[in-house]
Amino acid sequence: MARATAEFICNQCGNVSTKWSGKCEACGQWNTISEIAGSAAPPIGRGAKKTKGKSVELAPLAGDDKEPERRTSGIAEFDRVLGGGLVPGSATLIGGDPGIGKSTLLLQAAAAVSKSAEASGGQVIYVSGEEALAQLRMRAARLGLTDANVHLAAATNVADIIKTLEKQGDIALVVIDSIQTMWSPAIEAAPGTVSQVRVASQELIHFAKHSDAPLVLVGHVTKDGQIAGPRVLEHMVDTVVYFEGDRGDQFRILRAIKNRFGPAHEMGVFEMQGAGLMEVQNPSALFLEGREADVPGAAVYAGIEGTRPVLVEIQALAAPSSLATPRRAVVGWDANRLSMVLAVLEARCGLSFAGRDVFLNVAGGLRINEPAADLAVAAALISSLSGKPIARDTIVYGELSLSGAVRPVAQNNVRLKEAEKLGFTAAYAPKPGKGERVQGVKLREIEDLGALIAALGVTPSDG
Repeated sequence: MARATAEFICNQCGNVSTKWSGKCEACGQWNTISEIAGSAAPPIGRGAKKTKGKSVELAPLAGDDKEPERRTSGIAEFDRVLGGGLVPGSATLIGGDPGIGKSTLLLQAAAAVSKSAEASGGQVIYVSGEEALAQLRMRAARLGLTDANVHLAAATNVADIIKTLEKQGDIALVVIDSIQTMWSPAIEAAPGTVSQVRVASQELIHFAKHSDAPLVLVGHVTKDGQIAGPRVLEHMVDTVVYFEGDRGDQFRILRAIKNRFGPAHEMGVFEMQGAGLMEVQNPSALFLEGREADVPGAAVYAGIEGTRPVLVEIQALAAPSSLATPRRAVVGWDANRLSMVLAVLEARCGLSFAGRDVFLNVAGGLRINEPAADLAVAAALISSLSGKPIARDTIVYGELSLSGAVRPVAQNNVRLKEAEKLGFTAAYAPKPGKGERVQGVKLREIEDLGALIAALGVTPSDG
């Protein structure tokens, strides 16, 4: 009888190897490899039997397949992040910090889908492996959802769950909260281990694909914000969504990291209230609420999050430092990109930040990843260093190069229209493309950082 061999898998990239090592050879991460039980298989050699397979039918690239009809959840911000609604047979993974509101949002979405599915007869099923039925009913009562036709279950055995789902007929939505609590009897491993998470997810996704039932999985996150378990889990699902925000703040941001059926990096904004998560229809007005006038170091950035234009205030403070190595603190932006902007300002413009602590904050709890924020950050830093405020009715955006030149960005028209809608009348931005101008916003074209300094009325001696 062949001896069972041990296998080792990387929690970050899913690479499988036959021996343990401290560093993964595929992704280069340290201390991410754990053991999984291997199967007893004969060694591959000259005497091994070849496995017989069957031929696979090949199809042409062109076909008459129609795009599947999406099922809207009734929550506009949630549907926006998903690309327009739930796709039949799709698998969505939602991650976020504990207490951020994942279960609350999904219970609200399940109740909304159940109301829209009453005509078609589809059932909505919410399976929890962490809470008892009484706890789920208490949350539903607090949210005012007790009249919704949502079927609840408290189970962790994937085989039992799939057997139950197969008896339900047409299913409008299945929610599994959470995937780390599920276990499959097909393998001998504890729930939450790498092998159990992978096998349980595979069985649930296989059921969703064959039954055309939209599946939503809740995933725990690690201390660095990544979904716990094997990284291959994010490759198995169709959509990966992260819930961002501070538990001490009432605002929550839902962001799509991966989406096979819609644009990635789409964003939805919610406000946590006593009655649950409420949609924020105009995030720009929310992020700019309470903005002070004539304050040095504040610049309004016009960005694009997915398909939505968002205006947000970027705050910078350059204060004298008594430390040998001044501090650089960033909230809501990339710290490495801040270092690059500071280096360009010093090398190309003669502005010195060597003896100053630099603090940068994106107001409202939003995290910005777009390079077009470079010019707004530079403007806020120049304003803070010189003590001269930027005009309150002005927006700033553009990407910086290491030479100090300002590179053009996409969707200028969308940014300017959003600024005009919120009452802004001027913009410092790179030269737009043909037809990308808005009559209500006076655009001052910025070719390099020297032009930005001149527009702000600052001289190198002011720093």
